[in-house]
Amino acid sequence: MPHILIVEDEAAIADTLIFALQGEGFTTTWLSLGRAALEHQRATPADLIILDIGLPDISGFETCKQLRRFSEVPVMFLSARDGEIDRVVGLEIGADDYVVKPFSPREVAARVKAILKRMTPRAAPEVAPVLFVIDPERVQISYRSQPLSLTRHEFRLLQCLLEQPERVFSREQLLDALGVVADVGYERNIDSHVKSLRAKLRLVAAQAEPIQTHRGLGYSYSPSHA
Repeated sequence: MPHILIVEDEAAIADTLIFALQGEGFTTTWLSLGRAALEHQRATPADLIILDIGLPDISGFETCKQLRRFSEVPVMFLSARDGEIDRVVGLEIGADDYVVKPFSPREVAARVKAILKRMTPRAAPEVAPVLFVIDPERVQISYRSQPLSLTRHEFRLLQCLLEQPERVFSREQLLDALGVVADVGYERNIDSHVKSLRAKLRLVAAQAEPIQTHRGLGYSYSPSHA
């Protein structure tokens, strides 16, 4: 779990923060001096620092300035100062949040979670694999990186389906794509071409059904079934 460094010279305040943060599953370290916090962060980096402004040795503002010379760790200021200028200064020198005393420990814990969530790199979206590659110049289509042995009509038929995924093509439209005149009874030849295509695709992926039948309508290419 993320580790939180609490830099606060009042034990009672530190205790309430420790209790609230550990209740959310965080681990914590408590220090009361700014210089000690800087040394700690160099030696054992925390995931977030809760930093009081009114510290006995150097101020929280100065601690943050020095911290930013070597670390981009998220910082949340705690302060009894509620003036706008103090908030602006705190954020301008590199703080991620500014909480005014008195505060709700549960709210501080929630703010800590929100900051850490923002800082967590998002996972790169998964890139869908390229299942079909069409090479029109070579009149070649590859399926799952394997070239298919296709007739001229099978190539044009599959190309037509692949170029518009999920669209349902009637037999007449597929005949047009093949450049074949739709003579009486010839439409059913599309079924034979589709049957042959499916057989060749199953040689590559036996369980896949990229060409879907729509009874009474025609055929479509479905990427989710490929």
